[in-house]
Amino acid sequence: MIQRLKTLPEIRITMVCLGNICRSPMAAAVLANRTANWTTPTITVDSSGTGAWHIGQGAHPTSQKVWEAAGYKHKHKARQFKSTDFFTTDLILVMDSSNFKNINDLALDDESRSKVFYLRSFDKTLQAIDPHSHDYFKLEVPDPYNQSIEAYQEVLLMIEQAVDGLLQELAHQ
Repeated sequence: MIQRLKTLPEIRITMVCLGNICRSPMAAAVLANRTANWTTPTITVDSSGTGAWHIGQGAHPTSQKVWEAAGYKHKHKARQFKSTDFFTTDLILVMDSSNFKNINDLALDDESRSKVFYLRSFDKTLQAIDPHSHDYFKLEVPDPYNQSIEAYQEVLLMIEQAVDGLLQELAHQ
């Protein structure tokens, strides 16, 4: 899958979490900022949630505060993932097992399912973990919703490590 993506002039990536206000917009902020100057391929990033609770809302204030404190600039408006998103995105990166299941349940075919990965499966320290094994939970980015700022900061570090691994994969010939 990643090999095919490297042949595209533009790679469209969607980050997915539950409500689309904490983890996925933070991951989109990190990836969009780190690839802002990429020209081959160009990277287009968006995010969505599997639930509809927060459609149209901005990011959770603590999530946005944490990514901005780390130097990332990103505007966000929550939306829900739809099955038609499979036609407009090349790579779908989910934060946890419920997102993985929910997105795969929306997939119409194996080609669509082949686009779905845990974001942390690109973390170099976790790449050996099979997302279908009993160790799948090690690939999850925990939901920091309404927890301490430290929980959001820990999530940011997990996201940054995974994004670093993803970018190494995409840049490696």
